[in-house]
Amino acid sequence: MQISETPRSDASAPGPQRPAASVPRPVVEVGLGFGRIDAATRARDLRRMKRLATGLLLIATAVFLLARWWEVNDGPLWIGYVRATAEAGMVGALADWFAVTALFRRPLGLPIPHTAIIPNKKDMIGDSLGDFIGENFLSEDVVRDKLTRVEVSSRVGAWISQEANAARITAELATAARGVVTVLRDEDVQELIEQVLVPKLMERQIGPPLGAVLQGVLADGAHHRLVDLVCDRAYDWVTANHDMVLRIVHDRAPSWSPRFVDDLIADRIFLEVQNFAWAVKTDPEHPLRQAIDTFLVEFASDLQRDPETIERAERIKHQIIGHPDVQKFIGQAWATVKTMILDAAADPSSALRARVRNGLVALGARLSTDTELRGKVDGWLADAAGYVVRHYRAEITTLITDTVERWDAQETSRKVELQVGRDLQFIRINGTVVGALAGLVIYTVGQLAFGL
Repeated sequence: MQISETPRSDASAPGPQRPAASVPRPVVEVGLGFGRIDAATRARDLRRMKRLATGLLLIATAVFLLARWWEVNDGPLWIGYVRATAEAGMVGALADWFAVTALFRRPLGLPIPHTAIIPNKKDMIGDSLGDFIGENFLSEDVVRDKLTRVEVSSRVGAWISQEANAARITAELATAARGVVTVLRDEDVQELIEQVLVPKLMERQIGPPLGAVLQGVLADGAHHRLVDLVCDRAYDWVTANHDMVLRIVHDRAPSWSPRFVDDLIADRIFLEVQNFAWAVKTDPEHPLRQAIDTFLVEFASDLQRDPETIERAERIKHQIIGHPDVQKFIGQAWATVKTMILDAAADPSSALRARVRNGLVALGARLSTDTELRGKVDGWLADAAGYVVRHYRAEITTLITDTVERWDAQETSRKVELQVGRDLQFIRINGTVVGALAGLVIYTVGQLAFGL
């Protein structure tokens, strides 16, 4: 059962909004999870059913009194059947009225034992409800079975694979990121960086992990693009600096050397250097490239194993981190990162949000098509849910018992009656009808057995 309070307003309706002063007061809504009916409607239905049930009792009483008067005043034989029917209907109606009323209050205010059951047993009902839910709904086997049949990963994958849904999730994540970044105090984050992250970086040797990364890059051949870039730039630089070569030759040449000879030597040197740079640029198997590869492989190995190289890397690390410009950068790092996050989160067309959105769509598509991945995700969810119910079932059920315990007894009774009272009035109606028919049958059997 869901009990909540929601304001009834026309905020979502088209057209001009009504002023705040004209908005009706909040209306309590009571529901069972399959839609909600406001309290006013339920109260109106309950009153109508009570009037109907009470009306049948009054009709049965009136018929009984008239039939009994006629019977004692020499009425016809059949009037006895009417009187017995009405009398039994009265008894059935009164008995069921007492039973229904005793659930919520003391009938006629009399201190009859075992009445006003809900107000008096509210806490016990809450405990029983919590135990029932804990044993039957928060069982690990039940939760695992439900998650298996629901196929959460498949449904989630199909949902987030749609562009609109992925964009919606991205927008919510951006809002959450803005909230978190805004709440964090700059001085606290800066203190964390300076007192925790930087000392940790200083304590840990940088050589071995850097060598491992370099070794992986070399194994994949990813460094070839960087070598290509260096070779291209080297060739372009040589080509663009003919005058520099000429000037160097003139400066280093003997004073007695003719100038045209210096020019010829400079041109020859420039041409040789340019041809060498072109060969390195265009030949992937050039000896210089192979020498660079060999050097990098040996350097990666030394970073991981050679104590002298590791020590030199540590000295360089301390020099870099201790440099005033680097310290200034570290001091401004959080402000820069914060600005980047806020700007990217606020802009729906930012590269960050686009990457997150595309990543979600790709993840959803993979969940929809990859059976193995779905099995892993469903297994993780089942394990997580099993762990929660296994270790925190008591805390979850305590939420129910504590909530019921805090409720006012009379208010609880009123809300429960508002929820189910209309259906309980059918018990009174059925009691009147069934009692009347039973009375007629009993009276008829009696007449047939002993009246003849």
